[in-house]
Formats: sequence, C-alpha cells, structure tokens
Amino acid sequence: MQRRLSEFFTPETARKSGYTDEMHLPPELLTLDPRITALEYDSRKVEKGALYFALPGLHADGHQYIDDAILRGALVIVHEAEIPLAKKNKGVVYLQVKDSRFAMSPIAAAFYGFPSRRLTVIGVTGTEGKSTTVYLIFQLLRLMGKRAGFFSTVEYCVKDKVCQNPEHQTTPEASAVQRLLCEMVENGLEYAVVEASSHGLSPRTNRLGDVDFDAAVFTNVTHEHLEFHGTWEQYRDDKANLFRALDKRHQKHSGNAPAPFGIINADDPSADYFAEATKQRTRTFSARGIGADISIRSIESSAWGNWYETLIAGENEAIDIRDKLPGAFNAGNVLAALLTVSGLLRLPVRELIPLTPRLLPVKGRMTSIKNNFGFEVLVDYAHTPSSFLTIFPPLRDRINKTGGRIISLFGSAGERDTKKRAEQGKIAAEYCDIVILTDEDPRGEKPMDILEEIAKGCEATQGCETKTRGENLFLIPDRPQAIRKAFSLARDGDIVLLLGKGHENSIIYADKTIPYDEIAEAEKALKEMA
Repeated sequence: MQRRLSEFFTPETARKSGYTDEMHLPPELLTLDPRITALEYDSRKVEKGALYFALPGLHADGHQYIDDAILRGALVIVHEAEIPLAKKNKGVVYLQVKDSRFAMSPIAAAFYGFPSRRLTVIGVTGTEGKSTTVYLIFQLLRLMGKRAGFFSTVEYCVKDKVCQNPEHQTTPEASAVQRLLCEMVENGLEYAVVEASSHGLSPRTNRLGDVDFDAAVFTNVTHEHLEFHGTWEQYRDDKANLFRALDKRHQKHSGNAPAPFGIINADDPSADYFAEATKQRTRTFSARGIGADISIRSIESSAWGNWYETLIAGENEAIDIRDKLPGAFNAGNVLAALLTVSGLLRLPVRELIPLTPRLLPVKGRMTSIKNNFGFEVLVDYAHTPSSFLTIFPPLRDRINKTGGRIISLFGSAGERDTKKRAEQGKIAAEYCDIVILTDEDPRGEKPMDILEEIAKGCEATQGCETKTRGENLFLIPDRPQAIRKAFSLARDGDIVLLLGKGHENSIIYADKTIPYDEIAEAEKALKEMA
C-alpha cells in the first residue's frame, strides 16, 4: 500500500493523534507530501518510504534511533520529545504528538483506510479463555460458510491459511492491528475475531483504540498484569473498554452488520460491571448452572472432550452438547462462542450446536502428547493462579478415581506480576503430588530467584500438601532438563502437566532469546526414554 501523507494525516487524524499544533499542520507536509509505503516503530525494519514512530520503551527509546530510521529511508517521523531545529533533516516531515504510542492507532487506521468499518469485528477479552474462544468463534463462522479471519496470542488468519503468531504479544501494536484488518478486507473477508488483551485495550498503548467493534465477549477477570495496570481495579477497567467501544462504533459499510451486542460470563463476579459498561444489549452464559441465556446443568469430562446437558433460556427441554476439547473449562468457551455466532448470524443457538463436535482445540491448550509409557502428558498455557484453579481441580477429581498422581511443571515470567508467584506455588502444592519449577521467560531477572519465590508458596502450604525439596519439589531452571526429570518420575496412570509455555516458540532471557517448542521438546524427551 502507498498513500500520500496528506491523504491520511488530515486535520481530523491530527486531532485524534494528539498533534501538538492542531490548527496548523506543518507546511512541509504539503510541500513534500511524501508517498508513504509502510508504518514502522522498529528502526531496524524501516525501508525507503516508511513513516517511523519513535516510541519510548522499557529498555530503549525510539527517539534515539530517528537518525538511523532516516538513513534507512524514513520520510516521516512521529515523535513526542522535542527535536531541535538544527537536528531536523530538511527532506523529512516531523510530526510532534503528545504520545507517540497513542498516536499510532489513529494514524494507522487512517493510513489503512479504516478497515474495521468494512468488517464485522468481534473482540474477546478476559484473563483466561481468550485465545480458545477467538478460535472457536472463527471456526463456527467458517463452518457456517462465512468468510472469517482472526488473530490471537497463538495464531492468526487473514485469508485461508492459519499461521502461528511469532510474537509473545496477545494484541499486536496498533500499526499491526490495522494492517491485519486491512489484509482481511483486501482478501474479501467479512468477519474479524480479535483477541483483546488488557494491554491492547488500555489508553496507555491504544492498540485497539480505533477498531470499530460490533460484538464484545467477556470470559473472566482475575489477578494478572498488575505490573502494568497497577491495581486489579484498573486492570478490570481497561478490559471493560472493549464494551465501552460498542457505544462508539461508526456506521458500517456493510448492511449486514448486526446491532452491537455483548456476551458475558454470568459466573464471574464482575459480570454486572461489564454489562453496565455498555448501553448495548448483552447476553449471558454459565458453566455453573446459574440462570443465563445458556447454561450447563451437568457435565462429564474426559481426556478427549466433554459432554454437557445444556439449558437455553425460554426453552423447556435441555439439549446435549458434545465437544472434542480436553478440559471441562472449555465448556464455557464453547457456550460463549455459540452465543456470539448466534448473535452475529441472527440464528437460534440450537441450530449451531450440531457443529460443536467439529471444533478443534488450540495448539498448546490442554494438548495431549501420545506416548507408550502409560502416563498422560498435557501441554497447556496456564500461567496464573486462576488458570491453575481452573485446570487442577477437575484433573484431581479424575486422577483420584484411578489412583494416579499429578506431576506439574511450570515457572513464572520475569519482569511481570510478582505477587502471583507464591500463590501459583500454593495452588500447585495443594492439587499436585509432585511440583517441578522451571524457567518460563526470566527476561532480566535471575531465573533461580523467580523459582525461589514460587517455592515459598509450595513450602508454606499447611498440612499434607507441603512440598519437600528433593522429594516432591524440584527447582530446575533448564526447562528441557526439567521435562526429563518430570518424565523420569512419572508412573503408569499419572498425569504430567507442562504449563506456562503452551504455543510459544521461544524462552526469553536477559541476554538472549532461545528457540523453544514445548510440544516438540516433550516428544523429543519421550523418544529418548524409549
């Protein structure tokens, strides 16, 4: 795509991006009016014709790389720090804004022609279940013959092929969000399902600030990302911006777009908070039998899927739903997806239920690794106390019936919420027979320091669950080595849980990032045992 700067950096875009002199656009904008070919915030990726956003960051400031970006061919610089006139290049347009990162969203939306106004866009937010619910909605739309795309923590699809997400970022930066939506429009898609993280919904990043959402889905909200949001209340408030966005939707180009609506988990204590965040209609689902538009009366779960008896509001007879998604917690994600697609297509939920056995799980979400040793191996992305409380209890109930044990392996991310670490250890010690602590993404922290913080929770647990180092608690930073330790301890009938990495393709350390695939590593370790 190529566009003249004057075509998209209009007075309206200038106002929305916080341009510091809204009344007077820079004269060089019109005299030079460069043809822009790309939007970049990483100077190393800049090529001739790019617009470069100088973003302040945690470890580096993009303003330091403006000269490098210009040498590589940047024709426009969006910056927030003052740049002395003497340091400005006469062949470059400089746009000073109040906040470079915030400005990236309105500028990118305008550059790509406001693609979300040409799509029906569904946003999914929550602490857990986002990626799975996004993927289920996408699959249901495809199974109904609709042209749908999506992007999530795990994968993305902008045409026909589903590709792996190479980044450790749930919601990409605003320039990437708008580019992906634009590609969907250019490829003739009708629907876009977007995983909306709290970071992406926060005004501090504004990654989703210029996306026109038609539907908002809320899965749950628990303790997470306090290193960014500061408080749990702010974390919840930022997530609720997805529902507030429903009230700001622009007129859609497509006449098929439904009236905006929300889908809410009635089981979550914050259900009313999210419902009150929008003036639009909301519908509810419940996996605990709470009165909702769709709720589960009973459920049976196995390693290969779930069967549940479901009640639909206004109908007298219960209806059975079967899926092939390991983990009882996935039932709530299925209900959310059914309600969402029902609203989008204006169809009764009952008409969609026959499709549920055809739904596929997300890679790295309760993924079963086959082996011939008699124990079960599951890979999952669970990395928060609440996700532990979601997956551990049903597995504990199941393993108690067979006399096996649960061996869990996990860590905690560096430079992220530290308050959750001891809680992770406490929950694992309560439900698991053996706990192995290992690296997740230590980043700038010392790996062993992180594991020691988790171990405090394991060792502080009162009663028989207290773990003893060297017997049922092991601290092994090297993740491949830790996996081999877990497998060496496993016996026939046990469940080995490899948690925290799931779909991710690397482990981040202070001085390096190493390629890593949890599923491939587990399969390799099992072959070595054989």
